[in-house]
Amino acid sequence: MKTTNADGTVRALSNRHVQMIAIGGTIGTGLFLGSGSTISKTGPSVMWVYLVLGFFFFLMMRAIGEMFYADPSQHTFVAFISRYLGPSVGHFTGWTYWIGLIFVCMAELTATATYVKFWLPNVPAWLIEISFLLILAAVNLTAARLFGEAEFWFAMIKIVAIVALIVTGIFMMVGHHPTPLGQASIGNLFHNYQLFPHGMANFISAFPMVFFAFPMVFFAFQGIEFVSITIGEAKNPHRVIKKAVNETLLRILLFYIGALIVIMGIIPWTSLSPDSSPFVQVFKLAGYPAAAAIINFVVLTSAASSLNSCLFSAGRHFYQLATEMPATSRMRQWFGTISKSGVPAAAIVLSAVLVLVTPVMSLSAATTAVFTIVTGISSDMYLIVYTLAMVAHRKYRLSNDYLEDGFKMPAYRITSPLTIAFFVLIFASLFFIQADIIGAVGAIVWTLLFGTVTTVHQARLRAVARE
Repeated sequence: MKTTNADGTVRALSNRHVQMIAIGGTIGTGLFLGSGSTISKTGPSVMWVYLVLGFFFFLMMRAIGEMFYADPSQHTFVAFISRYLGPSVGHFTGWTYWIGLIFVCMAELTATATYVKFWLPNVPAWLIEISFLLILAAVNLTAARLFGEAEFWFAMIKIVAIVALIVTGIFMMVGHHPTPLGQASIGNLFHNYQLFPHGMANFISAFPMVFFAFPMVFFAFQGIEFVSITIGEAKNPHRVIKKAVNETLLRILLFYIGALIVIMGIIPWTSLSPDSSPFVQVFKLAGYPAAAAIINFVVLTSAASSLNSCLFSAGRHFYQLATEMPATSRMRQWFGTISKSGVPAAAIVLSAVLVLVTPVMSLSAATTAVFTIVTGISSDMYLIVYTLAMVAHRKYRLSNDYLEDGFKMPAYRITSPLTIAFFVLIFASLFFIQADIIGAVGAIVWTLLFGTVTTVHQARLRAVARE
């Protein structure tokens, strides 16, 4: 039986959908394409990078999950920032996160065109981009269940690719399969092993590179929080949020660490090319000449999955922003509504229309350069948003909403400040990466300028309300 929320949205996502959305959010395009670059910088110690990052993202998800468990009616975690840190901080975070999502959608839309042109080089990129956007926007506008079904199969393709790599790699290593570089063996991981093979700086820089630097490793973890946005439309929110969040670390261990062990076991890390997909390199050594086409298909579905999730998330976030506006606001009247199909249709359409700027931007080199800079800034802003979510969780713990028997963050008194400190450290490390200095400075400037404007605007609204 269909369950409808008070605001008109429908709880149509089953446990199967949410779990696969969680897996899809954990596995990014960066694993398939960008991990070779990170391995070449850090050697086998890259596994520590992924493991440490995965651990702290798991803690962040536990904090967000705890708040959603207490109030599963919310559609975005930004709603909790508004509730516990005040409307000014919530307004700033909501707009910042939504704008960041739009740029992520644009980047993923550009990526889909690149991957399709692998097979159809003569088809204009703008035509591919518009086609993909229209199809996925239609999926999001139809019903939450259709979105969940699409994400289920997108995630399944990524899982099959990784499991195939791991199984192939295990057989090659167990049988000491000969390769042009020697032979496949688990011993390749420990040959010439050093924790910092290219110095401490490259090791430290790999942390932000995993999800923020311009190499495609950026996509490895970003979007892991998308699963929390599905809770407002999940059939059994209390049950699925526990399962989805608790298995985050296990998925990272299996899909990231498992894949990295196999890759470096077959190809010594000193011989791995940083400029091509390690998945393609492994499958070619295993005797699959069509590896490039197969992995291109996988990353195409991965990019389409990210675009699909971005549209879903962007629509919910803009809807949230609209509902926080005064009742007489035109924005609230237009975008703070739910369609008959149970989705924030107007907010989704607006988000999709803005993403349509991508084909136009690709026509100008100067515009593309500006887009790259702005994307870097918005990406770095995610660290600030994640930190604010952790601070909001600390306020939640002190509020009347706190559930003593809820889905609590483990060892909160230690892990909460430790996670916040870790995000601050990651942001600081961005200044040591030449390619990301502009993005880090831009994120600070955006925070100061837009934060001030937001504070003044909210103060005026409160003054009007008092009058």
